[in-house]
Amino acid sequence: MGLGAYLFSAQTAVAQASPLYAQCQGCHQPNGAGIPGVFPPLAGHVPEILAAKGGREYLIQVLLYGLQGQIAIKGTKYQGAMPAYAQLKDEEIAALLNHISTQWGNKFPADQKAFTATEVKAQRAKTMTAAQVLEARNKLGLK
Repeated sequence: MGLGAYLFSAQTAVAQASPLYAQCQGCHQPNGAGIPGVFPPLAGHVPEILAAKGGREYLIQVLLYGLQGQIAIKGTKYQGAMPAYAQLKDEEIAALLNHISTQWGNKFPADQKAFTATEVKAQRAKTMTAAQVLEARNKLGLK
């Protein structure tokens, strides 16, 4: 097994075996379906975000800085606030993003690989508010 494949497998195993998603499942549910009109789904939606130009950066920003304001996913509106998880280490955020990107039928787009701590660190170097993260989402052109 090549080093890259080993590291990817290790990151994926850590995300699946760790309690990190337990912090998320209260809102997004253990199956990633969310609660319609209250908490948005991750299942089936994360790949759409990843496919959008700037989507990877946006997902990292959501975890680092939170998200506040109205969003719409497949015609359903959500108005709420997602807390920031900047207290997590870069490696933990990468593992969590890899988890939600590969569970419930979600897959990375063919031209993308797993999130890395280096990517998270680059986004952490920015200073954003939850409202600015909402603006970044609006620029993605998601429906």
